[in-house]
Amino acid sequence: MFRFATMAAMLALTLSFPAMAETRIGVVDLRQALFSSNEAKTFSESLQRDFADDEAQVREAQEEARKLKDRLEKDGAMMNESERNELTGQFQEKVKEFNFLKQRLDTTVANRKQAFLEDARPDVDAAVKELLEEHDLDMILPSEAVVYVKPEMNLTDELLNKLNR
Repeated sequence: MFRFATMAAMLALTLSFPAMAETRIGVVDLRQALFSSNEAKTFSESLQRDFADDEAQVREAQEEARKLKDRLEKDGAMMNESERNELTGQFQEKVKEFNFLKQRLDTTVANRKQAFLEDARPDVDAAVKELLEEHDLDMILPSEAVVYVKPEMNLTDELLNKLNR
């Protein structure tokens, strides 16, 4: 019985190889294509403009905290306890302010990036579908899932061109 099952499995495997040999697969680096596109560059410039003031606030809070820390390290030994405690309190408040501003900025930027990705998804899907049809492929895989691909099967540049039109 075991011998029969083994023979049946080998026969099935042998018959499936020709079908696998005909499968045509392309590869794209979606992240590279999307973030190199003209739309992404425009989005990035817009993001920098929109959040320049917030970034300046974060840098300012960080710089003020650094100055307070330096002053504590430099002059702390010469201060009386109440002065040192007051300066330590100011430093801790500035660190809290920095952390709050940084967290708020990071969250807002991440939300905007996510919204950009969601908005771009239909365009990316359409471009990938066009590549699939133009190259008569059975599937397109993301480059992260592939160990090696022949250069002619890497369609990232073509995808970028489609996204930029």
